[in-house]
Formats: sequence, C-alpha cells, structure tokens
Amino acid sequence: MNWIESIKNYNPYNEQEKKDKEIILECINKFYNVLTRDNKVAHITSSAFVVNKTRDKALMVYHNIYNSWSWTGGHADGEKDLLAVALREVEEETGVKNLMPISEKIFSLDVLPVIGHVKRGEYVSSHLHLSVAYLVEGDESEKLIVKADENSGVKWMPIDGINKWCNEEHMKKVYEKIVCKMNDC
Repeated sequence: MNWIESIKNYNPYNEQEKKDKEIILECINKFYNVLTRDNKVAHITSSAFVVNKTRDKALMVYHNIYNSWSWTGGHADGEKDLLAVALREVEEETGVKNLMPISEKIFSLDVLPVIGHVKRGEYVSSHLHLSVAYLVEGDESEKLIVKADENSGVKWMPIDGINKWCNEEHMKKVYEKIVCKMNDC
C-alpha cells in the first residue's frame, strides 16, 4: 500500500487523530512536496515507538534540539516507505538493529508543532511535522549507541515513567495516547 493510501485508510483512535488526519490529507492535497523538507510549512515525518518484548519499557533518545527525551524518528525526505524511514531512524539513533514492527500499519497519526531552532548552524523556521508513527519491538539486550549530532543519550525507560522524562507537553499527550492504545485502554 502506498503512503498516501496508508494514511487515508488509517482508522483514527480518537478525536485528535481524526482532526489531524484531515489536516494531513489536506496538506497532501494542497502541497506537491509534503514528502520533503522543501516544504517549509509542513512535511511528513516517520517515527517509531519502540518497546521491549515485555512491553514495559520504551527506547528513548535525549534529543539535543528539544532538550527532552523523545522517540526516534525523522523526515521522510522523499522516501515513500514510511515504515522503512522509522526503522532506519531507530537504528541510526540508537544502534538497535533487531527490530520487529508489531504491525506494519500506522499506529499513531499526529500534527506536531516544531518551534524555530538552529540546526547545524542554520536557523530553521517554525513548521509542522505531519507525523506517522509505528509500534515496534526492539531487542533490549543490544548495545545502545548515541548519534551525537542529534542526541546526547539513549536508554530503555519504564513506560509508566516516560512523561517524567519528557519536557515537551504536546509530546506527553502523544506518548500517553500510544501507551493507552497499546494497552487497549
């Protein structure tokens, strides 16, 4: 299934996802370049919420720009296989290679605000990430590595404590939603 169809076919979990799905589809229809960062207003990103086998820990990175513990993820940069983007980002940012998507379907759909910041010496204006996320199982025994140009820490943390470590209020809601959905709340 192509990336647009996977978004169209996604069944929103709640009202927030329903509204965000509408916005994402509107951006796809209005912008020809939403799959790349050439679109300075909004572009597609893909993330993975990585859990261990027992589903009681999540793999998080300390993101240098956001100064917060965060999931792994990145820009699609033209890549249409959004699951492949999410898995590649996990490996690049954490070193974990033994990854198993719990489902190949989208698990979370969000419009995420990005505040203007400096990246690699250049100012990046505020914009939106049209975020597609997947639920993935990772091997907790693998050696973790830090991708120093993006992150300054990598660790498995108890799922019930993620929001104590996250400094981004809007992301706390995303993680709460994912954990609740994962646990069939």
